[in-house]
Amino acid sequence: MKILELDHYNLCAPRELLERMRVFYTNTVGLTVGYRPRFKKFGYWLYAGDHAVLHLSESSQDKLMLSGQISFNHAAFNCSGLQEFQQRLSKLGVEYTTARVPELKRVQLFLSDPAGNGVELNFPDE
Repeated sequence: MKILELDHYNLCAPRELLERMRVFYTNTVGLTVGYRPRFKKFGYWLYAGDHAVLHLSESSQDKLMLSGQISFNHAAFNCSGLQEFQQRLSKLGVEYTTARVPELKRVQLFLSDPAGNGVELNFPDE
């Protein structure tokens, strides 16, 4: 057996927060809502191109509190159009920090979603 690639990650939240997360990941990050099978729980599949990279699932606050502390830090996306993204974030009033990784020829933007999860956006350093 060998791991081939990351398929997706899943974030759970109560419905109201889930809606804010959907808006953030579509309007701010640029993912799109796409096909999702009919599961018992409410949710969304968010796509980068034709791949569902983020699953958002409804969960009650009580259930989340019972699960205890988690260690999720951030999800990273490879992107293009650095200046466009920076303009989008500024227009939306989204705070972010920037880092350069010269060895990888990358610029990274770091921000947080409405639930406090980290998001890393990686761009070619041109």
